[in-house]
Amino acid sequence: MTLWRWILLLVIVAALTAFGWHWVAEDPGYVLVQLRGWQAETTAVAAIVILLLAWAVLSALWFAVRWPFGAFTRRHRRLSRRKMSDGLLALMEGRHGDAERDLHRASRLDVLRGPALLAAAEAASRRGENSRALTTLDDAAQVAPRGARVLRARVLRREGRPAEAVNLLAADADAGSLTPGGWRELALAALASGDTRRARQALEPLQKSGSLSTKTFAVLEGQVLAASLRGASDAAALNTLWSQLPKTQRRVPAAVDAYARQAASFGMVLPAMDEVESALRREWSPLLIETYGALGGEDIEARLRRAESWLDAHPNDAALLLTLGRMCVRQGLWGKAAQYLERSLALTPSSGAWESLGDVYAGQDDAALAQRCYRNALALARGEAIAPLPQSVRASRLDTRPIAVEERSEHGVPRLPE
Repeated sequence: MTLWRWILLLVIVAALTAFGWHWVAEDPGYVLVQLRGWQAETTAVAAIVILLLAWAVLSALWFAVRWPFGAFTRRHRRLSRRKMSDGLLALMEGRHGDAERDLHRASRLDVLRGPALLAAAEAASRRGENSRALTTLDDAAQVAPRGARVLRARVLRREGRPAEAVNLLAADADAGSLTPGGWRELALAALASGDTRRARQALEPLQKSGSLSTKTFAVLEGQVLAASLRGASDAAALNTLWSQLPKTQRRVPAAVDAYARQAASFGMVLPAMDEVESALRREWSPLLIETYGALGGEDIEARLRRAESWLDAHPNDAALLLTLGRMCVRQGLWGKAAQYLERSLALTPSSGAWESLGDVYAGQDDAALAQRCYRNALALARGEAIAPLPQSVRASRLDTRPIAVEERSEHGVPRLPE
């Protein structure tokens, strides 16, 4: 198809040329130039051709005259770009000293000065030379002020001065002119300095910017909300803060967990339990399952029956089995607790399950096995090898294999479990 298009184009050009030449040949025009007694006569077509040739000759002469003077500039531009490329590669490879040196050389070119100085400051910060990074940022602020401000806040936060980072970004945050990276740095610095109010204010514009993935933003949002709720001084302040949060934030599992634990510490066990149960009805969360079992209260038997009813839908959830084991330990149901905890350990070993299993054996006055379980809990937390329990003391004929659960799509079609 492309060949036919080229053929058609050539035919059209040939036709236009033929008609144009015929039109010019009928009347080629007449041009007369007189200057101080000197005159020249030619056709209009020839005059146009002469002018074009003269323009081409003059352009060639001008290029030939400028070329020696521009050779040094072109070499400088070429070397600067190569140093910029080498510096960025060195930065990504972790050769921060080489990166800083090459990027400073690249910054001699005005076009690359801003990004090169910012990257050099980042290299110095990663190397641990924070004072040198701040000095470089002073120069970068003259050509890239917004980027230099965000990077300065990051360097201050890494240096352990989050309050200064918050103060640096506060003015732009109040004006709503922070970049996405600035909102993220403000949230992290405010969280590190204990200014949870400022950290919560940064969440909405950061989410709207779309600069973070959904998963990454969810983690940061959970950290900020949990820190805010844990910082409540009393029950009234906790309830006020909780009621002021948007509905979407009150559904974040980390926020529900922090609210429930803080409310329980203030003696509000029932409101904490209601929030956890409501959240679990909306969406299953292993974090909230552990919270559900950790809360106190007098209705432990009813909560145990309710939690056991969830086993039908989540038989392979290690967090649910751990919660059931802990609740059985609190009631003194040692055999039942051992079965739940051993199955939880078979599915997903955790230091919490080993610790609770130690409580089971301690409740049965078996100090040797209790100490072994506690040592395993410490070893697992440290990443060390554990000592399995003797087979003779394990629950009789306990099946610890995962249970297959039929899953169906929204159309009722069976599908393989994830």
